[in-house]
Amino acid sequence: MTADSLRKARRTVAATRGDNIDTRWRLDSIVSELRVSREISHSIRHDGPARRAPSRDALEKILNGLIEALFPRHYGKSDLDAENIDYFVGNTLNIALNGLLEQVHRGALFTTDETPSDRHFRDAIELTRAFASTLPQTRGRLVDDLRAAYIGDPAATNFPEILIGYPGMTAIIHHRLAHVLHELDAKLLARLVAEIAHTKTGIDIHPGAAIGASFFIDHGTGVVIGETAVIGDRVRIYQAVTLGARHFPTDKDGTLIKGASRHPIVEDDVVIYAGATILGRIIVGRGSTIGGNVWLTEDVPPNSFVTQATVRSKISAQ
Repeated sequence: MTADSLRKARRTVAATRGDNIDTRWRLDSIVSELRVSREISHSIRHDGPARRAPSRDALEKILNGLIEALFPRHYGKSDLDAENIDYFVGNTLNIALNGLLEQVHRGALFTTDETPSDRHFRDAIELTRAFASTLPQTRGRLVDDLRAAYIGDPAATNFPEILIGYPGMTAIIHHRLAHVLHELDAKLLARLVAEIAHTKTGIDIHPGAAIGASFFIDHGTGVVIGETAVIGDRVRIYQAVTLGARHFPTDKDGTLIKGASRHPIVEDDVVIYAGATILGRIIVGRGSTIGGNVWLTEDVPPNSFVTQATVRSKISAQ
């Protein structure tokens, strides 16, 4: 049976059953109701002409290019040598940054009520240029993170294993890039980058979180780090750790106050074991160790051991 004859047979069957294909789903009514919801009763879009949102798929390709430029022999091409590696990095970076420019521009227009103008595009160029200038520093930070993972995990046998195989390292790479975008006020793009990493790794780090040098997430699945968390240098955390908010401040009308500091401060050289939940704007003192499955809502002095039952000083225990 040909395709035409099959379609004809289906129409005949539908007509025999009294089932008109054009009205089977009551599309006219549903489309009309959706229009009312979209335009009147549940409208969530800005006024003015429709604007294209940033593309998550395009952004993922851009991230892949940026990561290839940062670590060309690991994520790029294995046959690169001293004569061609800079050409590869330059070309890859140029493609990625041109793509990023478009997404930055889209993101800026999508989240504003202003009429689009040449200024928005010029601002997008400047933001993308500023982002690009941070890449050497970002790579240095990532190498410090890589070394911290190698030192902190006895199962790690080499740097490539960590760099391309550890979900914690993947999440940190994305976070370092997302945090720069967040600080440059490309917040929608930064959040999309964070969610791409979240999807890949099961690790949820808000791009606003400030994370110091030599950061290591071991195993990683289920880790949550909130927007205003501050993490010092040489901090190591394990799977299912939450650095979250204990409560959400509101104004006199009961509306949530956005941007208030509500997540923990974790000072240098802290270790947080699996399943620990640390909530509120508390301080975990330098050099402390937080045991597994601890629920913590109060400040911890420096050099403390915290278990489910006790808090004691490392120094007095010696």
